[in-house]
Amino acid sequence: MFSLSDYDYHLPEELIAQKPVIRRDRSRLLVLQRDTGRVDHGRFYDLADLLKPGDVLVVNNTEVIPGRLNGRKSTGGKVEVLVLDYADDRPEQDRFVSRCLLKCSKPPKPGSEIHFNRRLKAVVVEGRDGLYTLEFISQGRFEDLLYALGNVPLPPYVKRDPGGGNRNDRQRYQTVYAAYKGAVAAPTAGLHFTEQLLEDLQIKKVQIAQLTLHVGYGTFLPVRVADIRRHRMHAERFTIPETSAAIINRARSEGRRIIAVGTTCVRTLEHVADGSGHVAAGSGDCDLFIYHGYQFKVIDAMITNFHLPQSTLLMLVSAFAGRDKILTAYREAITAEYRFFSYGDAMMIV
Repeated sequence: MFSLSDYDYHLPEELIAQKPVIRRDRSRLLVLQRDTGRVDHGRFYDLADLLKPGDVLVVNNTEVIPGRLNGRKSTGGKVEVLVLDYADDRPEQDRFVSRCLLKCSKPPKPGSEIHFNRRLKAVVVEGRDGLYTLEFISQGRFEDLLYALGNVPLPPYVKRDPGGGNRNDRQRYQTVYAAYKGAVAAPTAGLHFTEQLLEDLQIKKVQIAQLTLHVGYGTFLPVRVADIRRHRMHAERFTIPETSAAIINRARSEGRRIIAVGTTCVRTLEHVADGSGHVAAGSGDCDLFIYHGYQFKVIDAMITNFHLPQSTLLMLVSAFAGRDKILTAYREAITAEYRFFSYGDAMMIV
């Protein structure tokens, strides 16, 4: 259960979703029973029928920034920049220093400039191996120019021009409850919710608790060690408000279910909980890696998307439901031609 190869499966390329469904809650929903391995099929709008009054749904309200910028060096070479530290050090006016991922033909030297347009440039401070510190200098507010020029950083398996569908992606690669800017990837399990579905859940007396975890660039990085226990997660900033902690802790004390929407919520809740499952409010960095053998303290169920082979996300859901049951459910989803990954269908594990 600790070998990277234990978390592999074959996925036909045509099942990788390249765009979202027309209506968010029309995506398909596979429901997996952890105790028996039973699999049922439905649609995401069925969720109100699957939840009970008193259940607590925990959602991640991070907002994806249009952090991918296309520029040129002073020598004319193309550079693609992905801004990483927006959540840690929000830009004020015309200067902003951030770590960035760079794609270019030759590594830039410290002091060299990258130009995005006549009002925005960046100076290379330091870096190597694709990770650099840049100082952005703008005429006007950096945030305004980022939102005018930047593209949503779609995952690499979405193979289309991110600029071509940029305006649609800005809306669809974002949850309807996104509120705090800083993520470079969406908490994709939340993409299926509509405002109407959230209203229906509240009418049914399902409580909704919000937290923030700004999904970082580590979500794009593969596991590169054969023994997964040697893998180290990148830390991501989180905040859990007092009100959310109180809702979760009261529900647990009353024996009501805590249902996490997405692996980001699972990791954050489990990271802050003490041995008894009590959730503490506050902010910090989460680098929790959940894999086989982990003892869950807080959550009773989760809603998630279908994850890449050999990914830490697949390891997390396997730790929750059992690797064999997860891979069996994935095989059934492939046979039924579910759509996979960020813009794909959903799974509920109960």
